[in-house]
Amino acid sequence: MCLGIRGGSVAGVADARGIQGDSVAVLIAWVAIADSVTVVVMPLTLSGSAGLGEALAGDAAIVAIGAALLLLVPQPGRARAHRRGGELFVPVGNYRPSVEKLYRRLARQEITDRLDAATASIGASYKGLSIRSQSTRWASCSAKGAMSFNWRLLLAPEPVLDYVVWHEVCHLDIRDHSPRFWALVESRCPGWRTQRDWLHRYGATLVL
Repeated sequence: MCLGIRGGSVAGVADARGIQGDSVAVLIAWVAIADSVTVVVMPLTLSGSAGLGEALAGDAAIVAIGAALLLLVPQPGRARAHRRGGELFVPVGNYRPSVEKLYRRLARQEITDRLDAATASIGASYKGLSIRSQSTRWASCSAKGAMSFNWRLLLAPEPVLDYVVWHEVCHLDIRDHSPRFWALVESRCPGWRTQRDWLHRYGATLVL
């Protein structure tokens, strides 16, 4: 079974600087200043301490990791994106492929930790993890228990990622989306509807 991607609109969150809440802070920063600076939305699962105001204050190229803002530093001869302190070193020119590869590495670490913890807590197991770039689904669980997750989930707030992990873990027990399945999701991930609705509303904006 899989969790599919629904269409959305960046305009739905544009010019939303006045909105409060960690769940959309970085996404808002990206939309609000995209016209004047280069911004890459980085994982909310990796927390920092800088505020949204700093993102709106300058016109240098920056990236956001959680609430932390890093200076984007193009470096001749560099092939991979690498974070060092308050800077993210990237290749000169089109750096997005290198940043996507960074996301994929981070996604494997973050999702593996969550899958291992979730399955261990219920005495279950899964048969491997793939990190992909699906255009129509966020995640899936095969009949044999093989898990596949979209790396772009790392652009979403941490509770959204947690919900998607639990959604797929619940498919280890119940393959369909029957009322019994959703009751199981509720028992293991209370408040999941909020995270599902966030993904439906903002999922299409989770791009580099």
